[in-house]
Amino acid sequence: MRVVQEFTQEDIRISVFSWNNKYIIKFELGPMEQTFKISEMDVLEEADLKTFWSGDFFEKVKIRFKEMGLSFRAEVENL
Repeated sequence: MRVVQEFTQEDIRISVFSWNNKYIIKFELGPMEQTFKISEMDVLEEADLKTFWSGDFFEKVKIRFKEMGLSFRAEVENL
């Protein structure tokens, strides 16, 4: 597995890997993570991957983290 890049944006850790002819894009926030895979054949250049951490897609990632966090906290409180 090759690390393409790693960085933090708006407190979300973003890691991009290349493995098995796929790009793996991992978003991490606290104890939660979201992972997406895309075929390398669907991406012309690695620079094109930036669309995943900008615009509408990234906004939806943030919304999903908020929903996950609420769900996780509610479950922990019921332990």
